[in-house]
Amino acid sequence: DDELQTDGNRSGHFRNGELGVAPTNEEVIRIIAAQLAEIGDQFDKEIQERVVNGLVQQFLNENLSNEDIAQYMSRAVRELIQAIPADMEQEKAMLVLAMVLTKKIVNTVPSLLQRAFNTTRAYMNQQFHNYIVEMVSAVKQ
Repeated sequence: DDELQTDGNRSGHFRNGELGVAPTNEEVIRIIAAQLAEIGDQFDKEIQERVVNGLVQQFLNENLSNEDIAQYMSRAVRELIQAIPADMEQEKAMLVLAMVLTKKIVNTVPSLLQRAFNTTRAYMNQQFHNYIVEMVSAVKQ
């Protein structure tokens, strides 16, 4: 609900004449982010360049909608999930793979940042919303 500033800080809001920050459980977010980043570092080495280049081509195709591109991303994630260790939660692995793929796409073609971010965010909201909520709840307990 808050704005995210370019420096990563949340935007402040005036309340009763004072600047305040909306309350968040930043520690929970940091714990989850650290766990996902660690997994992402492991996956980063596993993702083949051809997969990234294929997705880059889809993102560059202006005739495709974000939904179409999200379907291509979903296929790529399902393909990559086959190489993930069986002891890892599949939803967590798929979530991290989507984020790592997005990072690799943007590193390959920086001008795709906005489209890749928006498409990945929509894909994650559609596919993993409930899982993310469960993850946050589990860390809070």
